[in-house]
Amino acid sequence: MNPMNEETILIVEDDPAILFGLRDNFERAGYNVRTAVEGRLGLDLARSLKPALILLDIMLPGMDGFTICQTLRKEGLEMPVIMLTALGQEEQIIKGLNLGADDYVTKPFSIHQLMARVTSMLRRHRRTVDEVVKLTACEVNRTTREVRNAQGHIVELTPKEHGVLDYFLSHPHRPLTRDQILDAVWGTDVFVTDRSVDRTVTTLRQKIEANPSRPDHIRTVQKVGYRFETEASSAS
Repeated sequence: MNPMNEETILIVEDDPAILFGLRDNFERAGYNVRTAVEGRLGLDLARSLKPALILLDIMLPGMDGFTICQTLRKEGLEMPVIMLTALGQEEQIIKGLNLGADDYVTKPFSIHQLMARVTSMLRRHRRTVDEVVKLTACEVNRTTREVRNAQGHIVELTPKEHGVLDYFLSHPHRPLTRDQILDAVWGTDVFVTDRSVDRTVTTLRQKIEANPSRPDHIRTVQKVGYRFETEASSAS
């Protein structure tokens, strides 16, 4: 057993074949694995165990994954939740993310890719939020709200651009829907559309990205929204 992997992972999945495969692979990797095949039991275990991460199927007997995720977030439990969805369920993916899920994988999935994603998410979740974040073309001081380019000059952002950037920095490496961004930055008391998010992202890219047409950091997630990467990576 790898002594570095002593976190508990809770798997809530009612398909026996998928559940066995996940449990077997994560146990061999050294994780403490607990399982549930029914929604209400999964919620009870999440509350009592407070696992490091939850793999959560959407369609479950007793209580669906949406209700479980929403309940955990309302109760202040912030462990990462990765939802397991079927192919072609874009609306369900967006709903899950809006309810507080951190990421999703679609069935059928590669167990090795899923395990790599879990490892990466757990590592990021342990980190504290840096006050100063260095990006490819600029540096962001989250305390003073200053953004400086490579020459040290202040980059002027609008209040909404600041809000979107801060929200991205608070939720790195996870897909965020436009509704999530709207609620966090514009609030729920004003009527604005998804286009407001897209326009703000476009202008923000122009100000903080080295190449706005091939962004290193603000990445588009098709049919979902955006994902913010703190480290540069090749655009897809």
